[in-house]
Amino acid sequence: MTGRVLVLGGGGITGIAWMLGMLAGLAERGVDLRAADDIVGTSAGSVVGAQLATGVDVEQRYAAQLVDPTGEVAATLGRGAMLRLGLALLGPRDPQRVRARIGRFARTTATVPEAERLAVIGRRLPVHDWPERSLRITAVDAHDGAFRVLDRTSGVPLVHAVASSCAVPGVYPPVTTGGTRFVDGGVRSPVNADLAHGAERVVVLAPIVRGIGPQIGAAPQVEALRAAGSRVLLVAPDAAAVTAIGRNVLDPARRAGSARAGRAQAADVTDAIAAVWDGA
Repeated sequence: MTGRVLVLGGGGITGIAWMLGMLAGLAERGVDLRAADDIVGTSAGSVVGAQLATGVDVEQRYAAQLVDPTGEVAATLGRGAMLRLGLALLGPRDPQRVRARIGRFARTTATVPEAERLAVIGRRLPVHDWPERSLRITAVDAHDGAFRVLDRTSGVPLVHAVASSCAVPGVYPPVTTGGTRFVDGGVRSPVNADLAHGAERVVVLAPIVRGIGPQIGAAPQVEALRAAGSRVLLVAPDAAAVTAIGRNVLDPARRAGSARAGRAQAADVTDAIAAVWDGA
């Protein structure tokens, strides 16, 4: 077993902020998770992962989370869409078939224009080219429900890959790229930590840890990694961060508080993370 893998999970706008706060706080205390040999990003984690892998300044990205969100509107899933999504979860429980039904729901739900969404993601990524270092971004095929892992060899532009991983069904449009359409990688799992199989050391930052419906939660994936011999630490929001994040992870008004909560929590987990990441 070789290498260190950083797994960054999904969690919306507040998840991005919490993870950036956590990363800034850890770096301030001498623990630099940017030194990972491989970064795996799902949904919100794909944004943060792409930022880290392309060399952005974490402190600057943290500061950006504190900007006044006036004029930004919280995204929500309407009642009708929620009902249709609930219906998509019914029927045969084979995970890929459930994901395919969710994909169909996403493809048939009116949201913002795809080009507009791509522009939003593009503004979150100061660098639009795939890095040379290992970065893997998760997505789900909106047609057949297949789980896909996108990297620099996939023939998919970085902005499209991140937008695909962030395409929350019913909220944002599926992304057309690579000969198909993709939805959020979190449809399979909020973390997809099993992609770190074979790594010696794994740190998982997971704004959301529990699976819903066909989703595979973080706990069984982490336990499987440990059983296979990896040293793993799963870090989720503490009580203060949960309060800061609130109930809608897509609410920009919660972004600054989530970032500050992540940074504060870093003080409590630095030693545990360092023991896994850098310990003998």
